[in-house]
Amino acid sequence: MTEKLLFAGKTHIAGGRNGYARSSDGTLDIKLPQPHPAAENLFGAAWSACYIGAIELAAAQRKITLPAGPEVDAEITLNGNNGSYFLRARLDVSLADIDRGIAQELIEAAHGICPYSKAVHGNIDVETRLV
Repeated sequence: MTEKLLFAGKTHIAGGRNGYARSSDGTLDIKLPQPHPAAENLFGAAWSACYIGAIELAAAQRKITLPAGPEVDAEITLNGNNGSYFLRARLDVSLADIDRGIAQELIEAAHGICPYSKAVHGNIDVETRLV
């Protein structure tokens, strides 16, 4: 099977008091005077966007029509322990007007589809809640 590039994101980040992050396509242009919590917020936003796409794909694969778009509230925390740093994540997922059992199946399946979920699997504690 031949690999096919689907998307690419290019950003330029500058640190310091006048720090910023800009994407080459102009969709991202924000000030970053402090690296944290900006890094955690950006990671949560990127992961959530990808995860929503994975939920929609999981639904399409199962021929399930989602009455409304999925919503995700992400909390990414930076934690420290004896000079070591690590992340934890919680994704609160809302799938309106869909049976809870089916919704739970979709959010679990999405972790097997989403590249961000795959990247962090086994590396950070992740809690996913259907709300």
